Formats: sequence, C-alpha cells, structure tokens
Amino acid sequence: MEYDDLRSWISRVQDMGELRVVDGATWQEDIGHASELLVHTLGAPAVLFDNIPGYPAGHRLLVNTNATRPRLALTLGLPVDIERRPLMDEFLRLTESNRSQDVKVLDDAPIFENVRRGDEVNVFEFPTPQWHPLDGGRYIGTGCGIVQRSPSSGWVNMGTYRVMIHDEQNVGIYISPGKHGRLIRDEYFSRGEPCPIAIVCGMEPLIFAASTIEVPFGVSEYQWAGAIRGEPYEVVNLPITGLPVPASSEIVLEGYIFPDKLAPEGPFGEWTGYYGALQPAEPVMTVEGMYWRDNPIMLGVPPNKPPAYDPYLYREYLRSAIMLRELRGTGIPGISDVQCFAEGGTRLFNAIAIEQKYAGHSRQTLHAAASVASAGYLGRIVVVVDDDIDVTDINDVLWAIFTRMDPERSIDIIKRLTSSALDPAMPPSDKRYNSRLLIDATRPFEWKDQFAIPIGPDAKTKAETRKRWGYLISGAEAPPGAAH
Repeated sequence: MEYDDLRSWISRVQDMGELRVVDGATWQEDIGHASELLVHTLGAPAVLFDNIPGYPAGHRLLVNTNATRPRLALTLGLPVDIERRPLMDEFLRLTESNRSQDVKVLDDAPIFENVRRGDEVNVFEFPTPQWHPLDGGRYIGTGCGIVQRSPSSGWVNMGTYRVMIHDEQNVGIYISPGKHGRLIRDEYFSRGEPCPIAIVCGMEPLIFAASTIEVPFGVSEYQWAGAIRGEPYEVVNLPITGLPVPASSEIVLEGYIFPDKLAPEGPFGEWTGYYGALQPAEPVMTVEGMYWRDNPIMLGVPPNKPPAYDPYLYREYLRSAIMLRELRGTGIPGISDVQCFAEGGTRLFNAIAIEQKYAGHSRQTLHAAASVASAGYLGRIVVVVDDDIDVTDINDVLWAIFTRMDPERSIDIIKRLTSSALDPAMPPSDKRYNSRLLIDATRPFEWKDQFAIPIGPDAKTKAETRKRWGYLISGAEAPPGAAH
C-alpha cells in the first residue's frame, strides 16, 4: 500500500494530479453546492476544503475520494491504470475468506492529540456542512464509520449510517432496519441495555469503503481491510466504551444510545436522489468523549441523485464483484459478468451476463440474483443477458431488453422482499416490503441458435476496440505504433 492514513492518501492523490484544494468555502452553502457539482461530474477530482469561515485554518473537509478508478485502485493497493475486470478480480482475490487478518491493538494513536470529555464536548468544533438545503440539520455523519460490538458474540462491526447534530453534545443516529448496526443495536435494546457506539468522522478510504459495502455478517470490517492490506489492521481502544477505532482516525465521537432516549431525526437528502422523510423518533447519543488529531480532516460523502456519486462509482466495481462471487457460490454455471449500475445507486438496477447452458438457466440466475445478500436490500430491477452483451454499457443492456425480451415470456415479479424507509416508491404508511422486476433479456434457449444475428461486436471485441482506438474519441495522442 502506498499510504497508511488519510493524510498520506491525500498526498499520493495530489501527486497523481487528482486533488484540488479550496480555501474560503462556507459550511452554510458553498461546500454542499460544490460537492453536488463534483459528484455529478465523471472524472472530477477529490477536493480538500480548508480555511472554512468560522473555523481555524487546518480544520479541513475532504470530498469525492474514491470517485475515479485510479483513486479506487490506489485505495485497494492496485496499479492506478488497472482495467475494470482485473480490478474486480483482484478485489475478489484480496477479500477471500482465508485471507482475513485479526487486528493489531495499539496503546496510543494521534487521535488522542486532542481530547474533550463531558461538558467540554462541542461537536460544532468541526466544520460540518449543511449538505442539502432541506436537511433537518448539519450531518457530521456522512463519510463516517459507526463502530459497535455484539454483546453476545463480541463481533465488531463498522457501518456507514447517517448522524445528525442536535446540539453541542447530542447527535441523532439513523440505521435502516436489517443493517448489521441495527441488529447489534436491537440486541442491546432487547436486553434493556444501552448500546455503546463510536463514530469515526475521518478515516482512510479503504476502511470507509469497507463500512459501505456488504462485508459478510460476523466478519469485522477491520479483518476485511487487513486482508487487503496483507497485514493486521491497526486499531486503538477508546477509554469510555472500549470500542476499537482505526489508529489512523482523524475525528472520533463516543458514547451510548438508549432505547428510551429518542428525538426526531431528518429529513436528509439520500442516495435515491430524494429527501428521506423525517424520522419521528430515533436514538440520540450524548457524546461523552470527543477525540481528534491536530488539524483534523473530516471525510464528507453527502448522498446525491444517481449516478455520479462517490460510493456509487466505486461500488459499481466492488458490489458488482461481490455479487459475482455470491452468484458463482450458488453453483449456477456460466455466469460471466455482473454490473450493479450507478444509475440505480448500485442497488436498483443490476445486470448479469451468462453463457446459456440449459433450459431454465436464465430464469434460475434471475431469481438467485434478486435474492443474494448484496442485492437483498431495496432492489428493484434485475436483468439477465447473454454473454455477448457488455453489461458495463447500459445502452447495450437496454438494447438487449428492447430486442430480446417479450413481455409475455420474459418477465417475472417477486413480491414482499426487503425495502427501506428510504424507498420513495413505497407509501409512507408501510415501507417494509417492495417487489422486484425480473427481466429475461436472453435469446430464448429453445431457439437461440436461430435468433437474428446482431450487427455489433461482442463485449470482448468492444473492449479490445476501446483499448486500440479509444484515442479517437478521447482527444489523446495516438499511442506508439497505432494507425493515425
């Protein structure tokens, strides 16, 4: 790995020419507006905001971290010029279960350079923006990791959930039903016990990525990140809750949530592109301990309308790879590629390419793809196509739907799968369930050899053509030896 904390990652990104530093942007409007512009511009740089009015110089905020393939490759410790499929394959290799690494607990870390306890706590010490105009408050938890430990198994989980500032010492935490953090929270509450929580508000991008994807139940994100690093992930235990947080953390809050200490939370601009509704009663954490490095850097990852939003762009690679592994793990043969489209927030629209081998193969794949763990939460549309279709090209997938799908033959609907309070298509009165549209856009197996012959190249030829002739549309110079 070419970095060991957020600061060295930023330095490396600056060397790559993919970082901009902005002075003087306001937390009230400028940072939210600029971030929205960045995340809706493919190839936009990471941006570090400094000298934010009302805050000391050096109290900084970083946005748009893993939004390009080179920056994601840097985060994963891979060559920055790696292609899509090799990146996915390397990611799967690095996260094989037998590579899991236990953590290394340190006695001290830079996070304790500044400490506030009790009445000294003031979470407004940090330049938390108003991310969207109609948000119910300032959200310090967007690019955050919430750390919890199961009271029964001791499993340590880190997940990214939203955290709203109520006042100087209290923050509200919303976790969707079914998420690992919610399961742990409810385990404490069912015992009548408070749930210890640590909120990491600034961290290096690898552990943040871990906190935003479906790391398997019972596996710690620290073990997952350690497998990628190839060495034990370094953590330090907090003094009040005893929870382990990354030793390289920039800002950490700790305390407890209680089953009977609740307050309204939201609304908040969410990943669907709509405001998530005001939640009438969500747990409130009184911050008992607050720790930060000198000149702290907050990680900002404000949700925005798909497709070009930081987690969508890197999860197109990572969630697609995870779903590919899960589908192959079912034993279904012939699965060649998967794409969880950023246009659907990497959840609402997923495509799977297969080499058809027997009658019913495409339907079997469709139903499995709607139900695996990476697709179980708030999915919407699943498409299966033949392996001559480039699943990374949404236009190619749509062409397959338009020309190989017949509604009477090719569509199934599954009812009562897991939805979310964030699902705008479900009525406010009950958002527990939704349905999934399954589209079989393959050539019908029984007469696929008689199907009309397509004009265009197959996916492999398209990839080779892009590599050889892509300079014609990119404006770049012809590579050495190329026709020009």
